[in-house]
Amino acid sequence: MTQRKIGLTGGISTGKTTVSNYLANTYQLPILDADIYAREAVQIGSPILNKISQRYGTEILLPDGALNRQKLGEIVFRDDEERIWLEQQIHPYVRQRFAEAMNQLPSNSTVVLVIPLLFEAKLTGLVTEIWVVFVDEQQQIKRLMQRNNLTLEQAKSRISSQMSLVEKCQKADVILDNSGSLEYLYQQIDAALAS
Repeated sequence: MTQRKIGLTGGISTGKTTVSNYLANTYQLPILDADIYAREAVQIGSPILNKISQRYGTEILLPDGALNRQKLGEIVFRDDEERIWLEQQIHPYVRQRFAEAMNQLPSNSTVVLVIPLLFEAKLTGLVTEIWVVFVDEQQQIKRLMQRNNLTLEQAKSRISSQMSLVEKCQKADVILDNSGSLEYLYQQIDAALAS
């Protein structure tokens, strides 16, 4: 039996963490998270963080030398070229970390790869099936504003920097509708995993 590699994606604030936590806690599945690897990529002293500070200056750093994510977000969510440049620095590192982690797992295991930019970063080749967590745009905007304390304009800018959820759903093997209750979401996850 080959490894079942579930690519879990969706838009920002659609509920990917809720789904991955459920898969980890209920089914004890290994969860590999692109966001965690992306944070590793820009740790203090990393070559990638050095490149970022060379490009944007030391004001992109916090007093302790860590990346000021909010400041970087203001740059890259306003300028597509800068966002693409940043992704070109981080994505190869993330891809390498996924490969290393999957090599450590048994070949007949099921593993969940949480990759918000699965399509945008052209990482679909890493997975054997694609699950998209979906909510309608109004819910997404509301959740993002609450979670990240953003204005309506900031939230819309971050959402529009990603491929549309409708487009992601068209490319999905499984669509998880997260606009209802948690129980409803969990039932869909159970069914998708059993199929």
